[in-house]
Amino acid sequence: MMATIVHFDVGAENPDRAKAFYRQLFGWKLMTLPGPVHYTLIETTDILGARGVGGGLAQREKNDPTGMVNFFGVNSIDESLIEVQKLGGKVIQNKQAVPGWGYLAVCLDTEGNRFGLFQDEKNITENI
Repeated sequence: MMATIVHFDVGAENPDRAKAFYRQLFGWKLMTLPGPVHYTLIETTDILGARGVGGGLAQREKNDPTGMVNFFGVNSIDESLIEVQKLGGKVIQNKQAVPGWGYLAVCLDTEGNRFGLFQDEKNITENI
């Protein structure tokens, strides 16, 4: 399997300002999820109008670096985290359940670039 980007996250100091910016710049469709966690799903299309990679936008935590994080789809987060470390990368956010979606983790490559791993598992209902 060759991993590809399956999701991206945008951290924002001011989420409302960021939503307006991306909606106007790219025409992204944005839908804020109900619940205690303020997270907005992003729907994109390619230049021909076909569905593109989806993303999300949320309040950036105080000490989080700026920039977007691309998440790559993998068959096994556990195996991928072992491989990241074996190849000289670092795990900066361990495997975390995203109920109803799957599992994610965030890493640094050998050059200090952040990237995410995502394992699709629609049937999970609890945190690990």
